[in-house]
Amino acid sequence: MFTGIVEEVGHIKSADPGKLVVEASTVLVDARVGDSICMNGTCLTVTSRDDESFAVDVVPETLRRTNLGELNAGDPVNLERSLPANGRFGGHIVQGHIDATGSIKDISPDGDAWLVTFEAPTSVMRYVVEKGFIAVDGTSLTVVKCDNVSFVVTIIPHTRENTVFARRKVGDTVNLEVDLVAKYVERLSSSARMPLDIADEL
Repeated sequence: MFTGIVEEVGHIKSADPGKLVVEASTVLVDARVGDSICMNGTCLTVTSRDDESFAVDVVPETLRRTNLGELNAGDPVNLERSLPANGRFGGHIVQGHIDATGSIKDISPDGDAWLVTFEAPTSVMRYVVEKGFIAVDGTSLTVVKCDNVSFVVTIIPHTRENTVFARRKVGDTVNLEVDLVAKYVERLSSSARMPLDIADEL
């Protein structure tokens, strides 16, 4: 599990079919082969590492669901290690399971911050609410406002300077993961409930 608090921006060292190698520093401090690292919001398994980089396998399902297939050598990526049991919960529950991709529709200055508008499919927007959470490229953000096809967030200077948002532009594809709690609420409120005595017998 992750929290959407990006620890560092790494850079793609090489992008080959089915494999990405990423240059990093902070997330390598205690990283071991088999550990999970969130890259642009996608939970991936470290398959090898050295003192300056780590490698991950990227399977077809991941490429279909995310923007990782668009990455090239030199591109920046948001990185976060999985949350330790005694860690500080600074963002919200992020699984690293991307629901869909969206695109940047508009970037407008708002004082020292920026208002960024994202277009997203209805499969995502059904779970987006004003002042709720959403993970964009693995960054925990609060929704300022939304309609049926898009939502707006505020990017503060610190977030912009310490994530891939420093290089994002209108038209870019982003990874989206909605609040997990919203999915469970929908499931519990819309599904037929099995009687407890029948469930116990099963």
